[in-house]
Amino acid sequence: MLPVAILAGGLATRLRPVTEKIPKSLVEANGEPFLAHQLRLLAAQGIERVVLCTGYLGEMVENFAGDGAKFGLKVSYSPDGPTLRGTAGALKNALPLLDEHFLVVYGDSYLPVDYRQAQSEFLNSGKLGFMTVFRNEGKWDTSNVEFRDGEIRAYDKKNRTPEMKYIDYGLGAFHRSAFDHAPEEGSYDLADVYQKLLQDGQLKGLEVNQRFYEIGSFSGIEDFENYLKEQK
Repeated sequence: MLPVAILAGGLATRLRPVTEKIPKSLVEANGEPFLAHQLRLLAAQGIERVVLCTGYLGEMVENFAGDGAKFGLKVSYSPDGPTLRGTAGALKNALPLLDEHFLVVYGDSYLPVDYRQAQSEFLNSGKLGFMTVFRNEGKWDTSNVEFRDGEIRAYDKKNRTPEMKYIDYGLGAFHRSAFDHAPEEGSYDLADVYQKLLQDGQLKGLEVNQRFYEIGSFSGIEDFENYLKEQK
């Protein structure tokens, strides 16, 4: 399996005051830091290597996960440095630790789907980028993708259209050259990388049917905890 980059550098302002002292990925869900649940999921999917892109309170993330052995993984770290780099900037920083192709998930998302299928779809497409999408209908979050006939027609987090029934599910994949245009300094958003790939005809889409879970809000944490209880 390809390595996975986890974007875990955000400030998590929606979870304050909890995140004034701990990073979002260490917020507890069912008595454990969220990152523990996420890493176990990746290991169960056959993932062997993870690169954690850290920022805010990143040293706490590293102290918790260590080398990843306790989760059956090999974990390394790519810190933002003195200034926050944004999601695409963080991935640009992490490229030396990743393979030519790699998977990406957000540090606050729990995505119980078939990662091996997603990887296969991406590699077989020959595209530079890959996005999983979910028919959201505005239910779990604001929809931002037009997806028809197996293809992504539009993707925009700011300028939404009535035809956007789908949402960026959160599991992506890239060839490292997708970040050639990302700046070496300053903040750069992954949404801009996706949009450029779409414009260039280099973005493969895959619809998934399992809903996503997230801990970006207190209601999201409650939702995720209920899911975990149902699984047990």
